[in-house]
Amino acid sequence: MPFRETINETGWSECLETIQFRAVFSQMQVGQNPEQKQSGPAGIHPAGNPEDTGTLAANLPSERYSIGCMAYVALGIAVFGLLTSTVFVAMALWAVPGYLSERRRALAKLAARPGFTPPLSLLKPLHGAEPGLESYLETFFTQDYPEYEIIFCARSSDDAGLATARRVAARHPQIPAQFLSTGGEPDYINAKVASMELMEAHAAHEILVISDSDVRVAPDYLRSVALPFADERVGGMCCLYRGVAAEGGIWARLEAVGMSVEMSSGVLVARLMEDMQFTLGPTMAFRRDSIRRMGGFKVTADYCADDFILGNETYKLGQTVVLSHHAIDHMVLYSELAGSLKHQVRWMKSTRFSRPKGHFGTALTFSMPFGLLALAACIWLGQPLWGLALFGFAVGTRLALSIAVGGIVAGDKSWFGLLVLYPMRDLMGFCFWAASYAGRRILWRGRIFELEPGGKMRAAE
Repeated sequence: MPFRETINETGWSECLETIQFRAVFSQMQVGQNPEQKQSGPAGIHPAGNPEDTGTLAANLPSERYSIGCMAYVALGIAVFGLLTSTVFVAMALWAVPGYLSERRRALAKLAARPGFTPPLSLLKPLHGAEPGLESYLETFFTQDYPEYEIIFCARSSDDAGLATARRVAARHPQIPAQFLSTGGEPDYINAKVASMELMEAHAAHEILVISDSDVRVAPDYLRSVALPFADERVGGMCCLYRGVAAEGGIWARLEAVGMSVEMSSGVLVARLMEDMQFTLGPTMAFRRDSIRRMGGFKVTADYCADDFILGNETYKLGQTVVLSHHAIDHMVLYSELAGSLKHQVRWMKSTRFSRPKGHFGTALTFSMPFGLLALAACIWLGQPLWGLALFGFAVGTRLALSIAVGGIVAGDKSWFGLLVLYPMRDLMGFCFWAASYAGRRILWRGRIFELEPGGKMRAAE
């Protein structure tokens, strides 16, 4: 249809409105002032308010400016997070040579026989027959150590875990073993404390070694645990641990590599900044005198993080808490997604209430969430190569941390976990940190508890 006929049919007003709208956008693209309006033939103006197109042109640059500002803010947050997480990695890497030097000196002392081998009482609280329990307990009966006893305790005398322990002990009659039960539901919120008190009362020796049921150890484990107590100033010790996915599965592997790298890195940095003021639950040891001076195991009766409290109370006594050169296997029993998530969020919530300031700052030790944010912001700003560079930097720092701490310090041999899964686990760790602020309730041993400031917990009503 000819242009003149189109004008006659549609009318001058609609045609000129279309022309003026396109002209505004053309001026914006070439950098002209959109307020310099186009006009039609003399005496003819677009239909409607003649200021409408000018308002539209003025609003569009404002919206673009706002969106650009949001992208730059996101990029600023990402760069700041990458800087702080890189500082954390640098501190962890700085701590590695010192830790390895201590390991070499400790191994040299262990090589000298007979060495420091005081009699030990090994305390093993149990709760049911967990997968693989029999093989894990077997490693405690095959220690290269001259004199020690193992004391097991559960709530009930017919506990399946106690039955498993009796079966293993029967194969090693040369190792003294006791099997105790607290007799039903204890009075303490933390039910394990009743078992600890009972085992301590029956222990024959002055150095108490406490080990979780989901731990597997090497034959030189007890020699390594005893070594720090040659120094009379030492009141407690603990070991780093590497995660092992007991039954395989991607979720168990992700949790395991988090233990090997994330946990170990945090401990090394904490020790670098303020010495050891806590212990780690999978394996810790104390002088009996230290336990009694702090008020006995009942000081942890209302706490979820009993390992943190025991180590912290020992430190408050003016005694040294030692991080051993020895690393143990911590078996990850949660192969399903739901169980793994609940376990890790519970641990994060416990840390949030036990060490609130340190836990809040933990957010700045993760790099993958900030790497992804940087990538998204740079793509938004039309700079995808810079985004890929920042994301690659985030991955690189995680791999450096994974190899140095998880591989060399903790001794994790799962290179798939260290090189492939750990960057994913770093992102998950940030999500668990965020989830730790969603309420105060936790599920532990089939019961629901509420955490309170300071790390105490009470049964949920």
